Amino acid sequence: MRTLALAASFLSGVAHATAAEEHREAATAPAQAAKPVKDDNEIIVTTTAQKRFENIQNVPLAVQVVTPAQLEAQGVRHFQDLGKVAPSLTIRTAENPVNSNVSLRGVGTYAFGIGVESSVAVTVDGVPLAFQARAFTDLPDVAMIEVLRGPQSTLYGKAASAGLIKIMTTQPTNDFHVKANLLATDDKEYGGNFSVTGPINETLGYVFSASYSNWGGNVRNVFDGKDVNGRETLSTRGKLKWKASPDVVFTASANYLNGNTTVGRPFIRMAPGALLRGQPGLTADVILPGIKIDPLNQKVANNDRAGTKYWGWGTMLRTDINIGKMQVLGLTSYDKFRMDDYVDHDDTVAPGPYGRNTQVGAFKSHLFTQEVRLLSPGTDAFRYALGVYYANVGFQRPFKRGPVFSLADWFATSGSRQIAAFGQIDWEFVKNLTATVGGRAQNERVKYSFLDKNLAVPASWSGHASDNATTYRLGLQYQAMRDVMLFGSYATGYKGQTYDLTTGFNQNRADAGPIRPETSKDKEIGVRTQFFGRRMTFNVTYFDTNYKDLQAQTIETINGTSNYRLTNVGGLNTKGLEFESAARILHDLTISGAATYLDATYTSFPVAQCYPLQTAAQGCVQSKPAYQNLTGTRAIQAPEWKASASIEYTPALTEKLNGVFQGSWQYQSSLNYVARDPETFQPAYSIFNVSVGVRDHKRRWEATLFVNNLFDKQYYQSLVNTASNFNTSSVANAPNTIATQAVLPRDFRRYAGIRFGMNY
Repeated sequence: MRTLALAASFLSGVAHATAAEEHREAATAPAQAAKPVKDDNEIIVTTTAQKRFENIQNVPLAVQVVTPAQLEAQGVRHFQDLGKVAPSLTIRTAENPVNSNVSLRGVGTYAFGIGVESSVAVTVDGVPLAFQARAFTDLPDVAMIEVLRGPQSTLYGKAASAGLIKIMTTQPTNDFHVKANLLATDDKEYGGNFSVTGPINETLGYVFSASYSNWGGNVRNVFDGKDVNGRETLSTRGKLKWKASPDVVFTASANYLNGNTTVGRPFIRMAPGALLRGQPGLTADVILPGIKIDPLNQKVANNDRAGTKYWGWGTMLRTDINIGKMQVLGLTSYDKFRMDDYVDHDDTVAPGPYGRNTQVGAFKSHLFTQEVRLLSPGTDAFRYALGVYYANVGFQRPFKRGPVFSLADWFATSGSRQIAAFGQIDWEFVKNLTATVGGRAQNERVKYSFLDKNLAVPASWSGHASDNATTYRLGLQYQAMRDVMLFGSYATGYKGQTYDLTTGFNQNRADAGPIRPETSKDKEIGVRTQFFGRRMTFNVTYFDTNYKDLQAQTIETINGTSNYRLTNVGGLNTKGLEFESAARILHDLTISGAATYLDATYTSFPVAQCYPLQTAAQGCVQSKPAYQNLTGTRAIQAPEWKASASIEYTPALTEKLNGVFQGSWQYQSSLNYVARDPETFQPAYSIFNVSVGVRDHKRRWEATLFVNNLFDKQYYQSLVNTASNFNTSSVANAPNTIATQAVLPRDFRRYAGIRFGMNY
């Protein structure tokens, strides 16, 4: 029976844990997060400082748990690839991580300004990241990743109105352990990571981990012959755990990150005779020499720097105190991050000034948080989690673009201070029937400054605002029988007000004040089941969520220059079904899968930006400014179907060796990256990965050969309509014409490699 639990833990990644139970994690919890119980075959998660385990099938919240082994099997080594293993999650990359978007169940925040939080929060070891871009890097030293779907504002705060991605890293252990991994591919990616953990003495333990990865990219810059669309990252993390007494434990940690990326967005479509900015002679063969523009193009021509350079560090102190049967938990953190971004704005090597238009900026952030929780015993019929939270965050953004067209030169700052109190009660008032009541009350103050240096007379603005908000969660759970659980819940979500600090900020925006808060109301019902002696798991969740005053990015085009502007777009409804299953077919054969059916629609969006080249016949009302009505339109970046599946066969080869045969499949139906824009339409696609290797039967080491994107299927991680930079002729005010660029995924082409890992 133990092998079944191992299989489900290793491959399925299907787990459910209440948010309240997450607040009971001990400092060592992530290291034990998906550990089997030998005598009853239950799949369990750690919930308390005493490491009490419970069957994750018995708790009523939609949480997908992803293990390191599952990440390896699916070829996921970077944050932006998590959508491959979590069907409800879609991640859209861009020329830099700040412009990327993370959405759950079709809901995310498409915002490029500072101080605008995502609708999907990201935490590391329980501490939120101030800047989502900080997450867009490798996934080293991961013990477990949880994807919590739907509004999580009651316990996780205002940046989780659509969900939460919770990353937990390796914790100190009582015994000495070493883990290490090496990777190399045939397209010149290489890297490795390791972690060492163990005791220093009876009361002091440690973890030290480090990772490095380097990949040149899958796009060639014809200007200098170098590969781009790649990345290089170095990260380190250290932890010290001190057991000051049997009831008091301190865990201090620090991390450091340094890396860079290169940008290459190939043109995949361009109208014949198109002229860059309408300039005579600047045709495709001149500005993009030696490049064949077609859907398979992997070449760019950039004569200016394009990419990012980033670094950051953070510290955290976790305090666990047991007072009788209760636990007091404290989390104190500080984080600092900076990313410099560079863009070859014209994306060409055109002769003259029009081929040297650049965009240069920086994102700087700092965040301090303090959280204190009071937790009751997790085994009582009446359980509670109470807490208070404080956060202070600041951002800076210098930005400059030019010198020929789309001119911009500004400096902005943004800050917020948040205090909140939250709590959740779970009461089994009748045997096998548990009610949940949770709530959060918060106050937030936001402020900003904006200096526009591009005006004839530089102008500056500043302002501040304050807001109070409450959210709540109600739930009912019924354990119908040992392996069948039914639940239903109603929850509200909230994401706070903010300012639109982007190019084009003016007196009108200043007078308008902050963007209104985004709110949501979510209904869920689900069933959690296991069959055949728990050899098979099958879970289903139905959800229906309404968003009001959804904060989303639109495009404001003035004199041929497209600027990004945040607005309250109106309403959105997202509903659907989520399926998760895992089965042990034979002792050494396991299959697992997950799928999401999604219907995400704008319920109210009467005045939206027209996409480039949109005509009146296509719905663009030709007024000043032009607009379209997106009410009733499917939301962007919201595929109707998304699914993943994996299979693992591990037959014994000798008394000490097992074979490893793994296969995975990822499917995504069609979607639009910009509403209704045919130039940003991504058709449906499937990706298959396979691997074969050997491992020690105790899993102390493993060597694997793998092939990702086995059938060499091409798709795009993002599509950008840049028609506003190209005209049909050099005549003044000539119409724009088709020009479309793509952001290529890591597996745009089939590639192979080798992995070697050890675990002692």
